[in-house]
Amino acid sequence: MLRRLFSFAAAGLSLALPAVAQDAAATYPSRSVRIIVTVPAGGGVDSVTRIFADKLQRRLGQSFVIENQGGAGGNVGASTVFGATPDGYTLMSSQPAPLTTNAALYKKLSFDPAALEPVVIMSRFPNVLLVRKDFPAKTAAEFIAYAKANPGKLNYGSQGIGTTSHLTTELFMSLTGTKMVHVPYKGTAPALNDLIAGHVDFIFMELSSAVRLHQGGNARILAVATDKRLDSLPDIPTMLEAGVPNFVSDTWNALSAPPKTPVPIINKLNQAVNEIIGAPEIKKQFEELNLLPAGGSPAAMAKFVKDETQRWTEVIHRAGIQPE
Repeated sequence: MLRRLFSFAAAGLSLALPAVAQDAAATYPSRSVRIIVTVPAGGGVDSVTRIFADKLQRRLGQSFVIENQGGAGGNVGASTVFGATPDGYTLMSSQPAPLTTNAALYKKLSFDPAALEPVVIMSRFPNVLLVRKDFPAKTAAEFIAYAKANPGKLNYGSQGIGTTSHLTTELFMSLTGTKMVHVPYKGTAPALNDLIAGHVDFIFMELSSAVRLHQGGNARILAVATDKRLDSLPDIPTMLEAGVPNFVSDTWNALSAPPKTPVPIINKLNQAVNEIIGAPEIKKQFEELNLLPAGGSPAAMAKFVKDETQRWTEVIHRAGIQPE
């Protein structure tokens, strides 16, 4: 009899849990929500997150407070979110690294990237091939030919070992059979400063950081690393057009939640972000910032992150990049 009573009680509890989650989502958020941004203040991921935080506050009626926790390629902030209470009141806004490549770049993580709950990809930052203004090649095809004719003589900058700019160049070299020398910097600004000064030959960089240099004549964009030409740079070809197959690379900004955050809360956040992305004023803001809107379902983000993890982990292993 006791076993039967326990069985009925357990069944009742399992039925009650989804209802509790639905009730929590119905009133969510009832207080301020903290968004841990895994980069320092002022960068692209931080700026985009602040745009969405403001819109979420207006849409859902509670403050979405930004807290920057940069460091260790995003691991510091990701660890905070991983250990937070899974109630929807602590979220993570990150660059790709904490979700995709850091497991291959660090010997030990204090969090499990695969256990974080995907909410939505908020934005994409297209990467471009940016060369110093006096570089001999005038087109992407000429650049590839020049690199092949001068193995080991070109040097390229990056924001640091294992960053998107570094891994994108490693992918480029593997697909084109070229070899260049890596010059890692601590962030975007010093890398671009040395490109302008002519100390490095090129860098794969986010469009939002590169376009002003291109327009001002301080550097030149030879190609975009997207699957089709960008509306903002219609005369600049893709790397695919330049003869490099399967070469697509961008940086993106994702919203995630602690493991076991209730699905109804995840879905509510996802719906709100997708509605914000579809608003005309956001499209205009993104165009001004040279960003691309993303969006989609949590399941779509989960698949995308899984595919990106596999893709870039292969690049890391093929390039022999050792974990720290």
